[in-house]
Amino acid sequence: MGLAFLKELLGDAYTEQLDAQISEAVGKSFVARADFNALKESKKALETQLSEANAAIDGLRAADKDLEAARKETEEYKARAEQAQQDAAEKLEDYKFNSWFDGLVTQRGGRNAAVIRTLAGAEQLAALRKSQNRDEDGKALFDALEKENAYAFEDKTPPPPPYATGAAQTVLADDTAAIRAAAGLTE
Repeated sequence: MGLAFLKELLGDAYTEQLDAQISEAVGKSFVARADFNALKESKKALETQLSEANAAIDGLRAADKDLEAARKETEEYKARAEQAQQDAAEKLEDYKFNSWFDGLVTQRGGRNAAVIRTLAGAEQLAALRKSQNRDEDGKALFDALEKENAYAFEDKTPPPPPYATGAAQTVLADDTAAIRAAAGLTE
């Protein structure tokens, strides 16, 4: 007897069979209030979850853009690092070559390394830089430079011994002996 209010409304016309038929019709078209409230709460929870999921998706989209920007930035930094490493290797190789060349200039008695570099020329220095046998090629270059540009190198001929007076015999030229004799000087 779920529909007691019908008994008051219908009075003597009310029967148990009529109650059962009405309950059945109402059950097909309507939902119990407790079920309705449970579904309503479930709907609210699902809407909340949906809004949270949409917010998370928007956040991921924004993060994906940030992630893409971070990836691009990472690639740029990686390229810069590789370029810096390559530049550092080139500078180190330049330093090693310049130190070796300056040492060779000093060893060979060069007066000024910058002058000798200029005399050698950029093409010969580049070829020497790439050479597999630098020491022999450097020696050949310096031999040629010493022949062509001796002024750029220290004079390697020994200086003449100083003129010594004393017990040693002095050989005077014929003109000098005549002048000394005319002046009345002895040898």
